Amino acid sequence: MAKFYPSLEARHAEFIRAQHVFFTASGGAGGRINLSPKGMDSLRILDPKRVAYLDLTGSGNETAAHLRHDGRLTLMFCSFAGDPLILRLYGRGRAVHRRDMEWPALRRHFPTLPGERQIIALDIEAVQTSCGYAVPLYDYRGERDTLERWAEKKGPAGLLEYWREKNRVSIDGLATGLLED
Repeated sequence: MAKFYPSLEARHAEFIRAQHVFFTASGGAGGRINLSPKGMDSLRILDPKRVAYLDLTGSGNETAAHLRHDGRLTLMFCSFAGDPLILRLYGRGRAVHRRDMEWPALRRHFPTLPGERQIIALDIEAVQTSCGYAVPLYDYRGERDTLERWAEKKGPAGLLEYWREKNRVSIDGLATGLLED
């Protein structure tokens, strides 16, 4: 049975830190819903009402566009080992860019990862847990290094060009704000 909480409790934070993957869900009015898996050492719990993740370069930039135009964001974590559990964080998010005053304070929480594009910060409005009884069991074998190798090969100039070409507008035509002054 699902239960709601106003903020993260210590046991929720412990569960989140043990997960190797999480999922983001966002949408804009009338557009497509975006659901993306995230991995690597990219998520930080800042306090019981706030989390952030270091967003790495991808083929699109849907979450940033949706947050700019709507603000709603859900993060989902599920147990693939041990006791079953699904945990969702509901709230309002925003993309924080290098040009933003908040960047240095947030950036210090993360390791250096090739291809870092922005930080997605979520102000938590509700935490939900549910059973996860039907989530299959999987064994974690390690992180893929494909994105890191790709970003290192592109280099800073190549990443900037890629952002200009692929990450400025969502698939529904919404501006992402990535390269605006």
